[in-house]
This record gives sequence, C-alpha cells and structure tokens, in this order.
Amino acid sequence: MTPFKRSVESLLSLILFGLGRRVLCVVLLCYLDQSNCFFLSAGVADGVGGWRAWGIDPGEFSNSLMRVSERLVRTGSYTASDPAAIIARAYYELLENKTHILGSSTACVVVLQGEAGQLYSANIGDSGFLVVRDGSVVHRSQEQQHYFNTPFQLSLPPPGTNAQVLSDRPESAETREFSVKEGDVLMVATDGVFDNLPDSTIVKEMVKVQGSTDLLLLQQAANSIAQQARKLAFDEDYMSPFARNARENGINAIGGKPDDITVVLATITL
Repeated sequence: MTPFKRSVESLLSLILFGLGRRVLCVVLLCYLDQSNCFFLSAGVADGVGGWRAWGIDPGEFSNSLMRVSERLVRTGSYTASDPAAIIARAYYELLENKTHILGSSTACVVVLQGEAGQLYSANIGDSGFLVVRDGSVVHRSQEQQHYFNTPFQLSLPPPGTNAQVLSDRPESAETREFSVKEGDVLMVATDGVFDNLPDSTIVKEMVKVQGSTDLLLLQQAANSIAQQARKLAFDEDYMSPFARNARENGINAIGGKPDDITVVLATITL
C-alpha cells in the first residue's frame, strides 16, 4: 500500500478530542491500495485504572497497543475487512516483546473501505462506536462485559500473576460489518462517553455535523460531547446511564462515573 495523498476531507472528515491520561486514541491513517481502494482506520484503547495499585501506569499498555496498531496500518500489514486481526497482531507482538509492558486495556478499531462504502469493526470491552443517520442510531458496537462494570480486556500481567488477572483473548473481539451512506456520522469513543451520556445527547451533537467537512464544526461537536460527558461524570445527583445499569444489576447507585474520555468523530462524504 502507498499513503493516500489527497486531502482526507474529500472522503471523510475526522476530529478527535481526549480528556485523561490512561486512554490513547489514534487515528490510524488513510490509504489507497493497488486497486485504488480507499481505506481509513481509527481506534481507541482504554487502559484499566486498577493497575495503579500495582505501581503500573495504566496508560502504558493501551498506548503501546495503539502505537503498534498504527504501525501495522501504516505499513499496510492488515486487511480492511478484518480489523480484529489488527488488534490481535498488535497484542501478540507486545506479548512477545522482550521489553515487558504490563497492564490491561479495552480496544475498538474500525476500518472504512470507502469505495465499497463498508465499515468493518472489532471491539473488545466497553469502548465502542455508533453510526448516526438522519437523527437515529442505525449501527453500533455491542458492549462486552463479564459482569457489571467488568469489561472484556486484553492483559499483559506481571509474571506469576496470570491466575489473579482477568485476561481475554483478542480473538474474542466482537466483529461487525455495515454499509455506510453519504451523510452518516461515525463516533468512536471510550466508555467515559457512553457511561455518562444517553444516546439522545450524543445524537443531538452528531446531527449538527451531518454531511459537513468543516473541521472546525467537527471539532466543536467532538469537544461538546467530551466536555458534557466530563461535566456529568462529576454530578453526584445525575441519573447517568452507568447508574441506571448499576440499578438494573441490583446496585443502588446515582451520579455520573468519573473516567477518562476520548471521542473520535467523523462524517462520511463518499
């Protein structure tokens, strides 16, 4: 593959916004393959904060996972219809690395095959994505949880601690395929967004950029989603989606969920 030379705006406009230290979001580049087929990949990884108690930086593993994923895309070492393989190859490379990187992370990677108008996705855990069309959510990832507030996660634990650490195989990723249309809006985000904002609030911001390639407008929408999630995360009287889910699981909770927040927002103009 060779790097895509034209402006990304002509096919798809992207903007990202992040709040927090243990999340890494990467826009993974655009390419034309030998048949001149356009590909765009984007991903988020959210490090598990509990590693701080072990003296481990929760952001190191998620950061490394996305950096290796970025390199795989940059070198064309992936298939557009198989984003799960990007996650798997990145994970196994870190697993075999002589420089031990420890921690756990969720991950979500999406790949748009522009010429065919197909969106391929792979998701492990409770980060995720959604597609909005004409004011409605028409496609989204499915959250993966072992039980309440315990998402699927990739892990590289310290030696001798495997039995104590929850770890899922990258092959457990939920994979999906969807046909996108002109004007669709895509958001990839960490659970700090989904746990604090209902769909109605997210959709309200996403429809503002439908069909737009104005990067300033997209930045404003991404900022608004992230900042609203951040504000409500610290509202102790707010009945957040996280609190509602907690109550459905027998936990009497109220308030937002303080968390790192990352938003990748894209409009599709095929």
